[in-house]
Amino acid sequence: MAGAALLYFEDLEPGQVFVLGSRTVSKEEIIAFATDFDPQPFHLDEEAGAKSFLGGLCASGWHTCAMVHRLNCDNFMNKIHSLGAPGLDELRWIRPVFPGDTISGTSKLIDLRPSNSRPDVGLMHIQTDVSNQAGDPVLRMKAWAMIARRPGG
Repeated sequence: MAGAALLYFEDLEPGQVFVLGSRTVSKEEIIAFATDFDPQPFHLDEEAGAKSFLGGLCASGWHTCAMVHRLNCDNFMNKIHSLGAPGLDELRWIRPVFPGDTISGTSKLIDLRPSNSRPDVGLMHIQTDVSNQAGDPVLRMKAWAMIARRPGG
């Protein structure tokens, strides 16, 4: 991305899709995240995970969100004039993410509109869909983001 100009709100179009790349998660990462942020037994211990309805040690849904956010930043949000986000409309953890799973996905722009209260800001509605290496969906998220409008535009 070095040297490439960041995109403004006016450069984006509904229907545009950004490919997010992939990330493989390790057992150690799962346990480390869970230790700090979601210390439920099925995220911390293989035996407890195996005894749970999840069927094995798995990443916290919040860990999955954090990994997806990193993919979004690396492959999409850091390529535009992002101003942050007011929140999510939908978040679904469809399947667990297990050690060794590789997640990948896309973010699709489903709506763009100028802000009613801030003329220098545009609002972008994004749907992010993420699957594991087998193509099984693991997460769906719909969120709004604030994007800078082109100065003098």
